[in-house]
Amino acid sequence: MPLDYVAKRIAMFFLVVWLAATINFFLPRLGGQDPIREMLIQQAALGGSAQTGLEQMIVIYNDKFGLNTPLWQQYLNYISDMSRLDFNYSITKYPARVSDIIGRALPWTLVLLTTTTLFSWVLGNLLGAFMAWPRSPKILKFLMPPLLSLSAIPFFLLGLVLIYLFAFHWRIFPLFGGYTPGTFPAVTPAFLRDALYHSVLPALSIVLVSLGGWALGMRAMMVTTQGEDYVTYADAKGLKGKTILPGSSLQALLCHWTA
Repeated sequence: MPLDYVAKRIAMFFLVVWLAATINFFLPRLGGQDPIREMLIQQAALGGSAQTGLEQMIVIYNDKFGLNTPLWQQYLNYISDMSRLDFNYSITKYPARVSDIIGRALPWTLVLLTTTTLFSWVLGNLLGAFMAWPRSPKILKFLMPPLLSLSAIPFFLLGLVLIYLFAFHWRIFPLFGGYTPGTFPAVTPAFLRDALYHSVLPALSIVLVSLGGWALGMRAMMVTTQGEDYVTYADAKGLKGKTILPGSSLQALLCHWTA
């Protein structure tokens, strides 16, 4: 691989990261709202009483978070902190640090993404192989259009739709959380069932969005593999479909990896 190509890819990566960080900085400020004021008002509302000394507290918090400086200086401080992976304190959950909040949520995210990725990879490749096989049930051919339509939807948007239908409207699954509030995480059957119950909707949204891409790629490789001489020879020799299909699927999978 040429060095100039690698350099361009690395430069593109840092450009994308910088653009994402810049959008993340300016987008909340376009609304013109004061996050400190909103946070203190919400805390006062939860307490059921009027908050005294609100303006003085706003000044102190703005000084703490550096919001009383010019916007350009806030941006430079933000980029400098981000480059050092220092995300500072959370405004809504002060005095908790953002890195601590991410650290608590990261194991759950890794487990969810790893499990759903493996499941969608296996199921998507199986569907793609059967969709390309001429002797497969005809009903499988009607699965590709809805799967491709779902693959064009961001998984978090599909997750909101699933939450509205199955958690808010029909109340089959919980609205939020990785487990029931008040439950202490432990490696027990009861807690694992509770965590699995809470993970159904987010996992389903990721799997449904990912299936179309895996199935389409596997289907294309299976169509190519079926034209190979060894598949034609095996079919002419009288081998059964349940013998040819696994070998063709494995060969298509290897071609998909090395493509």
